[in-house]
Amino acid sequence: MQELKGDRGNEMYRLSVRLFLPFAAMTGLVACGAEAPAEDFAAAEPPPIEEVLPVIGPERRILAFGDSLFAGYNLAEHEGYPEKLQASLRGRGINARVVDAAVSGDTTAAGRQRIAFVLDNLEQQPDLALVELGGNDLLRGITPEQTRENLEAILQEVTSRDIPVLLMGMRAPPNMGIEYQEEFDGIYPDLAAEYDAALVPFFLEPVYDKPELMLPDRIHPTAEGIEEIVLATIGSVTAALPEED
Repeated sequence: MQELKGDRGNEMYRLSVRLFLPFAAMTGLVACGAEAPAEDFAAAEPPPIEEVLPVIGPERRILAFGDSLFAGYNLAEHEGYPEKLQASLRGRGINARVVDAAVSGDTTAAGRQRIAFVLDNLEQQPDLALVELGGNDLLRGITPEQTRENLEAILQEVTSRDIPVLLMGMRAPPNMGIEYQEEFDGIYPDLAAEYDAALVPFFLEPVYDKPELMLPDRIHPTAEGIEEIVLATIGSVTAALPEED
């Protein structure tokens, strides 16, 4: 009889926890980021399992070569573009491994200096290289001529190894002047055509005019912004991957 009362008491306790948690969340009684009691976790319903396609086929290696926009500036490690892209590709059934070779603060000149070293030290040659550079050139006022020269050298190095490229374009802001803007913006489509590279015309297109998807610096996307960029570019990435042998 005593055991029966104990079971009933536990059941009532679990029920009260399930009823209290939603109410507390709505009224602000549960502090954001506060540590919840162990009993709350035990009583919470398990999260739903999302249905994803089974990952099949040989591993497809993708090199993500860029600056802080790839490196995930001020984001958790798993929230960066390469990591989110890999998860999304695998969610589509593609056995993808995205190698994060991004360095915050890199200009096109810095990328030019290290591209050969990066490629030489990969475990195996990637099936596709994503090249995302140029934003720091804009911030430093580097001439479009220099930016073009450096990006061209990067593309020469990558394509000389028979690695397909998806070039992530950037755009100059209007305050740089019309002449500068036109010269800079023309770099990416010109080089993509010259080196037979796939092109995303403007990497930040999904977020640049949405403050809620940008960090306070108005330069880097939030974690939600990265998800929007992945959603907007994953089709281009998938199309740029060469067919399996």
